[in-house]
Amino acid sequence: MMVGVLNHSIVSIAVATANIDTSPFKIGENLESVYQKMTMQPEIELKIEEGVYRFELFEDDLNINPLIPLGDIFAQLYFDQFEGNLLFIRFMDEKTLVKHRPYDMTYRGKLIEAGPMTDEEWSLADSATEKQIFELTNIIRNEFSLEELTWDEAVREVAFNHSVDMFETETFSHESEKFGQLADRLARGNIFFESAGENIAYQYTDSIAVVSGWLNSKGHRDTLLNENFTHIGVGVYKKYYTQIFLEKSWE
Repeated sequence: MMVGVLNHSIVSIAVATANIDTSPFKIGENLESVYQKMTMQPEIELKIEEGVYRFELFEDDLNINPLIPLGDIFAQLYFDQFEGNLLFIRFMDEKTLVKHRPYDMTYRGKLIEAGPMTDEEWSLADSATEKQIFELTNIIRNEFSLEELTWDEAVREVAFNHSVDMFETETFSHESEKFGQLADRLARGNIFFESAGENIAYQYTDSIAVVSGWLNSKGHRDTLLNENFTHIGVGVYKKYYTQIFLEKSWE
């Protein structure tokens, strides 16, 4: 469970395991079960102070990442589109929802925005997100009866440098013009392996959102669930995400 706190008050709670009470939902239940309990709304409008905000959910949103009002809070559900079961749940207040903007949003009046972050705050947030992605990846692998991955700090450094490179060059690619492809970047870090894989992403809200996105994309999913991989490093830099998987060479 991950808890978001603002001004000494809890504004969001994200849950990724079934042993925590998340009523009226339950991690692992299927989409049909949720539809039987809740009415899915393609448009959700809310008024906050001097602003009116309207979120529009498209078909994919309703089937993979629906938003459900629960009184004065909202539940955002993350489904595995391949298995049809509920992976993660995020509960949040209305201001946090507006700051995240996870769906198409239009508004009138004053826009609520997240405040600017210092470089130190970015560094702390990115480091925490890296460890969260690592833990969420192993939670998912456990669900599929796969071996957990071991954290590798040297691999994390390669992953982090690639995220920084993508941010600085405003590119989004597995190949860096300066540092080459994954194998080239691992060689620069003197990292030896039998096989390797890489997932990248950008502009996702946080760890829950990006891991869900990878799991719902066939190629990224195959990498995340590869039974041969033994080690992982995750590098995050200002909404650019890189995770590198290795089958370690022991020679």
